[in-house]
Amino acid sequence: MTITVLQKKPGEFWWGGVINEGHLMPFGDRPHSRDLRMTDDNQASPLLLSNLGRYIWCEEPFAFSFNESNLTIDHKQKLIIEEGHETLQDAYRHACNIHFPPSGVTPDKLAFTAPQYCTWVEMFYEPTQEKLLNYATSIIRHGMPPGVLIIDDNWMQDYGTWDFDKHRFPDPAGMIHSLHELGFKVMLWVCPYVSPDSIIFRQLRDHGILMKHADGAPVLRRWWNGYSAVVDYTSTEGSTWFKQQLDRLIEDYGVDGFKLDAGEPLLPDLMDDITQDVAWSRPVHPLEDCESYARLGIGYPLSELRMCWKLGGQALIQRQRDKTHTWEAATGLQGLIPNSITQGLMGYAYNCPDMVGGGMDGDINSPDFRFDSELFIRFVQCSALFPAMQFSMAPWRVLNGDELAWCMDVIQIRTELGSLLSELASQAAEDGLPILRSLEFVFPHQGFHSVQDQFMVGESILVAPVLNKGQVTRKIQFPSGRWLGDDESVVEGPSEVEVSAPLSRLPWYRKI
Repeated sequence: MTITVLQKKPGEFWWGGVINEGHLMPFGDRPHSRDLRMTDDNQASPLLLSNLGRYIWCEEPFAFSFNESNLTIDHKQKLIIEEGHETLQDAYRHACNIHFPPSGVTPDKLAFTAPQYCTWVEMFYEPTQEKLLNYATSIIRHGMPPGVLIIDDNWMQDYGTWDFDKHRFPDPAGMIHSLHELGFKVMLWVCPYVSPDSIIFRQLRDHGILMKHADGAPVLRRWWNGYSAVVDYTSTEGSTWFKQQLDRLIEDYGVDGFKLDAGEPLLPDLMDDITQDVAWSRPVHPLEDCESYARLGIGYPLSELRMCWKLGGQALIQRQRDKTHTWEAATGLQGLIPNSITQGLMGYAYNCPDMVGGGMDGDINSPDFRFDSELFIRFVQCSALFPAMQFSMAPWRVLNGDELAWCMDVIQIRTELGSLLSELASQAAEDGLPILRSLEFVFPHQGFHSVQDQFMVGESILVAPVLNKGQVTRKIQFPSGRWLGDDESVVEGPSEVEVSAPLSRLPWYRKI
């Protein structure tokens, strides 16, 4: 290993590494350390970017730490240190063009012009054809626009047996045709795991498609649904087999895309009771298995990932890791903006917060379920102008009266600005620029580096949601220019203004 030490410049701050640490960024004003070689935490990239125009890139993961005066990098492969780009945006543009150039392709534009609707919270492990069609018609009946409908876990016969369970989905092709006629696109949840007592397990084992230990025994990995074998998607045979399953679902049923869940790298200290390392079919670089899994989504009109290593610039929707039904920054609402800012800076322009309100560990139908309607509405407001937004808990199931109306008002804002989001998605495919941007990215060297509770949509829309319980006013940092508010007010910047932000309002402003 090689140790490289950079002296921090006065007023210099840094972003990058692991997306889920966005709430701790920018780095530089307090001690912080991270080893990217051992990460299994949402998207990550071997990139650090400075507001003074410097960036650091390495083709393999590295460890880094900040103290009062220095940035220390512990790396194995060659470290690229670029200087002289003046601003955060300049550094990003250069890093993007060299290391993760945009693909020229966007996901299906419906992902930007309308919300996504996931079945998880409404149905958990019990989706059925009847429930799906009722859910879709309820979305429209309650005045919400049709969008991408994600059929989550347990639609299939078994893990690794990627075909519809015919008892719960007697006519999947007819169901998807009906959903298309209603205006929806359909994604299916998939994962890289294979149930070890299934017929497909024995077939894949015999064909050498599963990950193995050195003694030839298949790896059985513990995950949130038990223990499963794992498709070796780092091998040509494994990735080819997996994509054949996806392609068949498209051809047979008209599916539009896939939610590729899991995909965490297999790291020695994260393999639970597995005592042997994986014997890969070829030499694999650190975290390359995570990258290989994410690559399986490339080429489909709709692919959503929770885990990714590198691959900035690709037409992949990158969802933040599961959020809790809380206000806090580490796992809840307050982490959405800083994490999304970091996603954009790592080249993941088509980013999505978690399901509105969080993944809801409890059962919505249980009498013990505890729901915070204020949090849910603020979650809707915060998510509404992200590149993609996703519902899972149906708003009409938990809100009524004014609260439901306020939620619908925010969805209308997204509908009105959908064409802008779509245009910015097309721009990102050509120049790699984020859709959701920090104020520092758009207005450099004006003291906005620490602003983590506001964001820009492109160059002209400033969004400042409320992120604290009980708060009905908030201070907004306005950059130079004239800003027309959603409430018809006009603000002259640069200035800091306290604005009214009752639960009925998402404060947003257009530069005029």
